[in-house]
Amino acid sequence: MRGGWSRSSPRACGARRSEARDRGSATVWSVGAIAVLCVAFGVVLGLGHAVVVRHRAAGGADMAALAAADHWAEGTAAACAQADRLARAQDARLTRCVIVGDISDVSAASGGGPFTAEVRARAGPATPRP
Repeated sequence: MRGGWSRSSPRACGARRSEARDRGSATVWSVGAIAVLCVAFGVVLGLGHAVVVRHRAAGGADMAALAAADHWAEGTAAACAQADRLARAQDARLTRCVIVGDISDVSAASGGGPFTAEVRARAGPATPRP
């Protein structure tokens, strides 16, 4: 090396310093992207669970209303007992049962905590009885 000249240009030295500062930044970006994906996945799972709970409550309410309407002639207690049995078979719980004539009006709930859904259903004959 004559005259104190180095083989690397000043531009190359600056590039090396920049590379040294950027070393490991891909790891930080990867961790950030993974965290965002985990949060999005959690939100999708929560929404999916809420939909399942809502459908379970709706199925329980519909089945309970039909059972109560089918047994209205046996009295309110017997009709509501049948409605409760069918709601439980659908993984729901009967929260309200009213029989007015041959029309049943029930509510069923499913889930717990922030994922609780309550659905109301009515059932009776297709045409009013004279």
